[in-house]
Amino acid sequence: MRHTALGELTPESAARIRHIRDQIEKANIPASKLDENLIVGTWNVRNFGKSPRSTDAKRIIAEIIGQFDLIALTEVRDDLNDLADVLDVLGPYWRVVYSDYRSDSAGNAERIAYVYDKRMVVFTGLAAEANPPRYKEDQDYKLMHPDWWRSPYMASFRAGNFDFVMLTAHIRYSGGVRRRSKEIGALADWVETRRTARAQADKDFVVVGDFNIPSRRSSAYRALTKHSLQVPSGLLHVGGTNLKEDKAYDQIVHSPTREGRFTNRGGLIRFYDQTHEELFPGLSLHEFKEEISDHYPLWIEVDSWIEDEQLDAVLQAAEE
Repeated sequence: MRHTALGELTPESAARIRHIRDQIEKANIPASKLDENLIVGTWNVRNFGKSPRSTDAKRIIAEIIGQFDLIALTEVRDDLNDLADVLDVLGPYWRVVYSDYRSDSAGNAERIAYVYDKRMVVFTGLAAEANPPRYKEDQDYKLMHPDWWRSPYMASFRAGNFDFVMLTAHIRYSGGVRRRSKEIGALADWVETRRTARAQADKDFVVVGDFNIPSRRSSAYRALTKHSLQVPSGLLHVGGTNLKEDKAYDQIVHSPTREGRFTNRGGLIRFYDQTHEELFPGLSLHEFKEEISDHYPLWIEVDSWIEDEQLDAVLQAAEE
């Protein structure tokens, strides 16, 4: 038996890894090229850390995360032991930046985590929660709208010469689409205000996460894209990110500062073809969701090569 960071690799484990690698290959994710492109993703890893996952589940999660240069994970729970095991499998080049959690029922003890390959992308220092705006009443400041149940979390990165801020949210499901739309719209307002502020050094915002959007025809989706945020063309063909692929829960949107920054290559990583038992024979679907997830990872390719546009900017300035 071969030994990995999670111990001995059995024939059953090897078969599972072979299966997930075959599924990953079907996703047609382009190869990463240093300073030229970046593979960015988002994934709701259901209740990651709430209860210990099996060794093989953690191996599979590591295989999936390893396809990205930078991925935002939602539903990472307060207990980080399983995440630490996954990072051990990924190896010494992988890093993580994660948020704190709220322990009340609304916060669900959830964190947001950015897992990235330090060879491809550099964390540049900003890591903070997005807080709702306030207004002054007498001597106190109060929120202008209800607080986000789980605070969106942002971090700044650089790939090549491309600097950007990635902001991730997990919008509550309860309360119906109208309530979700209000919460998502407030987040879109916040991003637009921050993105256009003079003090904001990085104007490129990549907003990702689980927005619990039922479809792109819904008011929740219109709320997310009411300003400058838009879905890259490479993801317009993706119908849904849940296992039935009928709900557009997870999204990657961006505020473009250059046409073509986000390429026409993107999609999902599907865990299986026909049934979850291809990976875990004998598990119920509910048990399978607790081992892997009830969401597929969503990915997009980003063009991080910007020297040509810098040259064009210098030449254009000289002509003016």
